[in-house]
Amino acid sequence: MSVYKHEYRAYEGRLTPAWSRIAVLVRYGMAEAWSSRITIGLLTLSMLPIVVYLVLIFLANNPIARAVIMRGSSAILSINATFFLRVLISQCWLALVLTAWIAPRLVSYDLADNALPILLSHPVSRVGYVVGKFIALVSYLSLATWIPCLLLYAYQGYASAAPWMGANLRIAIGVLIGCGLWITLLSILGLALSSWVKWRMMATGIIFAAVFVPAGIGGIIGAILRTKWGLLLNLPVMMTQIWQRLLGVSAFNRIGAGLPNVAMAGALLLLGLVCVFMLNARIRAREVVRG
Repeated sequence: MSVYKHEYRAYEGRLTPAWSRIAVLVRYGMAEAWSSRITIGLLTLSMLPIVVYLVLIFLANNPIARAVIMRGSSAILSINATFFLRVLISQCWLALVLTAWIAPRLVSYDLADNALPILLSHPVSRVGYVVGKFIALVSYLSLATWIPCLLLYAYQGYASAAPWMGANLRIAIGVLIGCGLWITLLSILGLALSSWVKWRMMATGIIFAAVFVPAGIGGIIGAILRTKWGLLLNLPVMMTQIWQRLLGVSAFNRIGAGLPNVAMAGALLLLGLVCVFMLNARIRAREVVRG
């Protein structure tokens, strides 16, 4: 066998920083999310409640509108923490719909086409891959959650005759923390479930089921055992209670009002750890083919 002289050498040029490699995944993840007309349509629909709330804020701060529509009474429409709690709840649950559609597009296609080993053969770690997809999904969900909510808060501060923003700073902080917690949880849950299902439509259904099926089981446990601890499986109830406490709103729904903060934080942390374990077990540079 002939032996030829090897002319190739290791690359000695400048290496790109690790964060820029993650930025490539973020850019392509955002492009994949925006490539569907359904994605654009869902985001547009999620803005419709914001338009309605914007009109309500305008009416509440316009003296002519109060005189004509509300007969001069400000009690009918009061822009306070309860109002922004309703805004927060509506936008956060619309974010669940967006997650169920977008998260499978970010991960399932890589698994279905056996592209994950090829992607991880590049100078991108498993953690970098997950972080890139996570940032892309969080960025998209931010457009429907805390960004429009804080824009409504800013408009209310601008339209109000009284110094409203400084007196209600807790609302802005509560909205930011509440939305951040929710979209972080949705993103990691959506990516974890999508990584185990190659079929996108099935992954979309599983994301909805992961939120509402345990809620039903928790309700059954609470009804049979007459205990409130079954509500720790009810993600809608837990998140509503967290949002109420962040904004300082008295509970208008007494279900789950007795759940302590430590217990809810522990349940959410456990859910996050389970999702991380699922991602760690699934996102690997290998593919098992059974004949």
